[in-house]
Amino acid sequence: MIDSDKRQAIYSLYKEGMGAREISRRMNIAVNTASAIIKQEGRMPEGVREDKISINEPLLRELYNECNGWAQRIHEMLTEEYKIEIGYSTLTRMIRELELGNKKKQRCDHVPDQPGEEMQHDTTVYKLKIGDAWTRVVASVIYLRYSKIRYLKFYRSFNRFHMKCFLHEALMFWEYTAPVCIIDNTNLARLSGSGVNAVMAPEMEQFARKYGFAFKCHEIKHANRKAGNERSFYTVETNFIPGRRFENMADLNAQAMNWATVRMPVRPVSKTGLIPAAAFDYERPYLQKVPLFVTPPYLVHERCTDQYGYVSCDGNFYWIPGTSRHVVKVLQYSDRIKIYHRKELLCEYDLPPDGVKNEKFAPKGQPQSRYQPNNRKRATAEEEKKLRAISPETNAYLDFALTLKTGKQRHGFVRRLYGLSQKLDPALLIQSVHRALTYRITDITTIERIAVLLMQTGVYEMQPADVDAEYKNRKAYCDGRFTDAVDLSVYKIEDDNE
Repeated sequence: MIDSDKRQAIYSLYKEGMGAREISRRMNIAVNTASAIIKQEGRMPEGVREDKISINEPLLRELYNECNGWAQRIHEMLTEEYKIEIGYSTLTRMIRELELGNKKKQRCDHVPDQPGEEMQHDTTVYKLKIGDAWTRVVASVIYLRYSKIRYLKFYRSFNRFHMKCFLHEALMFWEYTAPVCIIDNTNLARLSGSGVNAVMAPEMEQFARKYGFAFKCHEIKHANRKAGNERSFYTVETNFIPGRRFENMADLNAQAMNWATVRMPVRPVSKTGLIPAAAFDYERPYLQKVPLFVTPPYLVHERCTDQYGYVSCDGNFYWIPGTSRHVVKVLQYSDRIKIYHRKELLCEYDLPPDGVKNEKFAPKGQPQSRYQPNNRKRATAEEEKKLRAISPETNAYLDFALTLKTGKQRHGFVRRLYGLSQKLDPALLIQSVHRALTYRITDITTIERIAVLLMQTGVYEMQPADVDAEYKNRKAYCDGRFTDAVDLSVYKIEDDNE
């Protein structure tokens, strides 16, 4: 199934004057498929197939072993004995997807450098000073073995989605790919096994097939099989990181991009004197051309629009214009999100800078909604700041209490303590929290009881309210001097003995 982005790209090429045959050749699709998409003007077809055939995986594996891998006999048994009507091509596709009968070549540890043969990918963890704080980051590097060309990017965390996004960015930047990508035995791409017996996750195998390469794991404890990448990390540690300052993650990746794709390709490699940029020009004819358009990786989130028109994604809230409250699909790309309802694009947002969370956003050109998202977290930084400013005693008490509370407990505690501070005299609050700190108390109800006890035992005396004597000069007071005196006799309490 060709997704909506690729369909739009095909239709755009057609409108620019490119023929269906040329589009099919460049996009690596059938001519009939390209013609059908052009007739549909790039829109997704509305029809939903209802006769999709599914075969139980254990049954297919059992028949495969019983028939020694002969697909024709498997097809006969399914149709005759199990009464499952399935096309022969569909059956062979299922066998390929389950990777039945794939025999991987025995790979040796020492492979000569051949142009266009392979690329290598790996990650490592660094602790860098970003801004004013030391931050743990993951460096991801992909490396062409022959020409020594690199692509480097840093992430706060690295998962399967980030791996897809990184490889997409690198290969689309190079516009070429090697047929094999050597990786370690990471579960980001591997489903089971290791080394030559590793079985790749179908999701990652399908992803790699779109670009024209395949993943291959090296043997356990044979990290030197991708020595070029190991050397790349050494070069990052000794050449890129020292002497550089990074304001934020965007600045870090901008410098990494310039270093890996502009500076290093024109710098001769030590010993051999090889210039990576020149070697890449020589290697390019041996590499495989990446298709003209490949849909960027994305995650699909099912979301319900709240009563104020917001949907949440990655810790932030995005407003959907209109009054309808749909169940929508949020497609999260590496740099943006798209919100769909019944295959219709409602709006699109650029993702905020790294570290921005709990914020609300409106589409470009439209005013910000005056409503707050239903599930938006309310920060307590302002309340905590006011409490700490009351006295050293309250500051010391917060240092003690907040070390014992995290997450929602922390915010709830600060809000309740701040509410108590609005009801108590500052001096009474100071004495109460000082006593609570002495006895290691963190329950707000108990602090309220301490305040009541201090007043009942006379330890604390209510201070008279400060009255500004300047009130007599106010216009409202001056005007009130000429009114009749208020009759307060109705409030007089009579003596019971009278």
